[in-house]
Amino acid sequence: MSNTAPSASERRQILDDTTSIAIVGASANPSRASNFVLTYLASSICDYDLYPVNPNETEINGIPCYPSLDALPVVPDMVDVFRRAEDCPTIAEQAVAVGSRCLWLQLGIVSEPAADIARSAGMSVVMDRCTKIEHARFAGGLHLAGFDTGVISSRRRGS
Repeated sequence: MSNTAPSASERRQILDDTTSIAIVGASANPSRASNFVLTYLASSICDYDLYPVNPNETEINGIPCYPSLDALPVVPDMVDVFRRAEDCPTIAEQAVAVGSRCLWLQLGIVSEPAADIARSAGMSVVMDRCTKIEHARFAGGLHLAGFDTGVISSRRRGS
């Protein structure tokens, strides 16, 4: 596995090959990004088995929550991380220990030590990208998230 970031087509393949996602740092607070992403990934637009991971929650949005990756009833294809960069190497070690195939660090999260741990175990690594935005981008659903205005020009309408 190379140390370069996956290309758009590689990110799409990762999402296409994924059936189960553990969302580490998921929050029950609807104003948190992790809750927004969990809600999107649980919608009918997506077809993923979701496993929120947060030791302080028992359920988020009606989905059972787990205290740790090793408490999950399945091996998640992807570990989607909403935690500080300094927490990511430990999460990467846990993802390797449970046998996950992909470590995905959300927007604003970059951890080369975590990436090295995951890559050395043969895992795919995506950093500083949002699973929701990437899924919507590849599924043609950015308009559903309010990003596709239909305007191709940088000029205002009527200009």
